[in-house]
Amino acid sequence: MERPLSLLVALLLSGAPLAQTAPTVKTLGTPPPANALYVGHSFFYFNNGLPTIVAHLLDGADPKNDFHFRMVTIGGAQLAWHDIGAYLRPGAMQGFRVGADNALVFEKPRQRSFDAVIMMDCSQCPIHPQLKAAFHETVRKDSELVVEHGAKPVLFMTWAYKDKPDMTGRVAEEYTLAGNESGALVIPAGLAFAAAMSRNPSVEIYDPDKRHPSYAGSYLAACVVIATVYGKDPVGNPYRAGLEPKTAAFLQQVAADTVREYFGR
Repeated sequence: MERPLSLLVALLLSGAPLAQTAPTVKTLGTPPPANALYVGHSFFYFNNGLPTIVAHLLDGADPKNDFHFRMVTIGGAQLAWHDIGAYLRPGAMQGFRVGADNALVFEKPRQRSFDAVIMMDCSQCPIHPQLKAAFHETVRKDSELVVEHGAKPVLFMTWAYKDKPDMTGRVAEEYTLAGNESGALVIPAGLAFAAAMSRNPSVEIYDPDKRHPSYAGSYLAACVVIATVYGKDPVGNPYRAGLEPKTAAFLQQVAADTVREYFGR
């Protein structure tokens, strides 16, 4: 049965130590990013891609929106494996489609490739004793590159493994510290997973491997993205990704509550 708990109580029930640091970057400002690049690993590309669900939710919030995305992922990757500078070169990822006459139709050139870059590191990287320092250094360097190219850096806080809930607070703390150090907005997806598990564990947000997201898990994370990055309230969004209405409504509410409590909005 669903329990309407605050994020604080949810994390206490999960047994996860709470993050101690509050985020200093709380918004990307206006207007929200029209073109976002997602950089990470399988947590992004599972379930036909988390950015695809984000796009559908944005369509649900505003059918006339003009938001676009690209996704660059490597299975099992550290963030350091990605060449952010190469991805942000002008024209490096210019999209196209094949027209009816088999001719290529290219996107209109843009002043800059992307307005925001949403980055995640491997799920253990922020807290592993041999990887933690590299996580912070990579976030710092990549955030600087993103800013140099005229875009906003964003960090995607990953979630604890289902069988290791104590990861939640530690991962949340390191992502928040890294965001504060680098001037990057942090998407608190990991905290939303912990809250959902505590409030209604019958909603399965994990894949059977207890690491990757189920479709419901990806939907929850996408709801956190639209609330954090785009300032869109996910509650009441008509796009439910094929989930039962009650399940979708629950995940929307968890996402909204998590973002509000994390940022103190």
